[in-house]
Amino acid sequence: MIFVFVIFSLFVLFIFNSLTLRLCLQTEMGEEKQPNVFRTINVLITILLISSYVEVTYI
Repeated sequence: MIFVFVIFSLFVLFIFNSLTLRLCLQTEMGEEKQPNVFRTINVLITILLISSYVEVTYI
């Protein structure tokens, strides 16, 4: 179960990072702001994935 979830999590992080890159390019965001945007989105998605994993395993 954990192996499948890790693969799924990596896929989700990859998709969200590519969408974030598109957002940064489309809005012509400055180079100094981009790392903060990526860090924030990655932390929030990681928290979401961990909480969903805990919820799925304990049900």
